[in-house]
Amino acid sequence: MAAATENDDNDSLANHLKPDSEPAPVNLSPPPPAEEKPLSKNAQKKQLKQQRYEAKKAEKKAQEKEHKRKEGERKHKEWEETLANATEEERLKLIESRRSLRKERMEKRSEEKEKKMERLTKAKEIGQNIVIDVDFAHLMSESEISSLVQQIMYCYAVNGRSSSPCHLWLTGVQGEMSTQLDRLPGFEKWFIEKESRCYIEAMADRKENLVYLTADSETILEDLDPKDIYIIGGLVDRNRFKGITMNKAQDQGIKTAKLPIGEYMKMSSSQVLTVNQVLEILVKFLETRDWKTSFFTVIPQRKRTGVDPVVDCSKPEPLSEEHQEEDDLLERKKVCVEAPLESGS
Repeated sequence: MAAATENDDNDSLANHLKPDSEPAPVNLSPPPPAEEKPLSKNAQKKQLKQQRYEAKKAEKKAQEKEHKRKEGERKHKEWEETLANATEEERLKLIESRRSLRKERMEKRSEEKEKKMERLTKAKEIGQNIVIDVDFAHLMSESEISSLVQQIMYCYAVNGRSSSPCHLWLTGVQGEMSTQLDRLPGFEKWFIEKESRCYIEAMADRKENLVYLTADSETILEDLDPKDIYIIGGLVDRNRFKGITMNKAQDQGIKTAKLPIGEYMKMSSSQVLTVNQVLEILVKFLETRDWKTSFFTVIPQRKRTGVDPVVDCSKPEPLSEEHQEEDDLLERKKVCVEAPLESGS
């Protein structure tokens, strides 16, 4: 009897705790993606133009690669035929001559590398300080970060080749940005300042000399002051974040300026420059102290309208082997993604 009563009590308690109705099943499936707004006709035309440009560039690159391969095969075949038709004595002389040439090239490359390091060391001591602010990684996709990393690689190569290089800084290097930079061949040996902190912290004692370059500024940059530190916004965003660099500089209480492009040329509908183009313009100005030459040497024709004035853009000296190898590496890796005109937004 006691056992029966105990069972009845348990049943009563269970009934009391049982909900009046079963809970509704929880839908764990992700919500349907939001419908993207259709592109305007103007945006569609721009997109189509960019796609055609990319396709044409890829085709040209493939043709150059094939031509280079065939040229290599032709030279190798000529060398083999020359050895086959030579006497034993002539063959030994040819091989020895080739070895000597290779040794000379290696020595020349080593000498050029030493000179490059001397220029960069001098720039670190007395050169113009230029910062690439990469503290925008949280706003970019992985592919956009990858594009910016390639542009930074091009910046470093261009600066290293310059007769008047700047002292280059990367600030705000964290997370995915740091990871992708570390993947670059030889990045750990770059002669560059790499800072995980923002420039406002890393250069707190020189805040009055910080100048953020942004197209939204009302101040036109007439000259580069050796005392100032010029900041380029490292943001590849396809113009999603308009005015972000200007707002950042104002919030931090630092000076701003914009390149005097409008005084020398009229830009086409493509109102954007890559980060490396902005850096190259500044480096070219350090060499020439001439904005016109700097703009017309760096900014591609497709971004300009009207007839170009007469500018001394004579063919540069042929690239050394070391620099040619750098350019080959860049051509293989460079991604043509553009940043806004002020290189940030």
